[in-house]
Amino acid sequence: MSSGLAPRRRFTLLAAAAAAGALTLSACSGDGTTSGGGGNTNFVTGNSGISTVPRGERTDAPKLDGTTLEGKPLDITDYRGKVVVLNVWGSWCGPCRLEAKHFAKVSKETEGQGIQFVGINTQDTQRSLAINFEKDYGVTYPSLYDPTGKLLLRFPKGTLNLQTIPSTVVIDRDGKIAARKLGGLDAEKLHEMIDPLIAEK
Repeated sequence: MSSGLAPRRRFTLLAAAAAAGALTLSACSGDGTTSGGGGNTNFVTGNSGISTVPRGERTDAPKLDGTTLEGKPLDITDYRGKVVVLNVWGSWCGPCRLEAKHFAKVSKETEGQGIQFVGINTQDTQRSLAINFEKDYGVTYPSLYDPTGKLLLRFPKGTLNLQTIPSTVVIDRDGKIAARKLGGLDAEKLHEMIDPLIAEK
């Protein structure tokens, strides 16, 4: 091998590593400042970064079904009549670790109020990593296992930014997308997001 090929290969490997690192960073962002593309989504974003849609202007949530981390079938339409909080997360994601205890806390606080929390675990290649994550943070509600992100592609354009994990979408009792937050949430902001929807009759 000529001496000129070694530096060129080294440069190519370094460039590839840098590109992969940039993708990883963009895939686990906590700032929530980006949007999920064009299209008329009717979202209005407040100062908290939480976007909401007026009741008469909401669009239907996509069909979201599959198996849970434990291998059980789950279809979001089974929760029609309840407010559904969908949290997209990965065990590898720092902001997901920061918000997990808040989701566990608020899910327990709102039991019996017509609300159902559901996780969508993405980009975890092993179920065991995600299951251990839930045990570590006291998450007791189910999570759909979506290692390749196929479920996320079902959302209408502009609803979720696939490069922002964690993200949260709230579906109202009629099965329509009512609110979203791109990036992490604490318990206070999570209540701010879901309490008005719990109050809707």
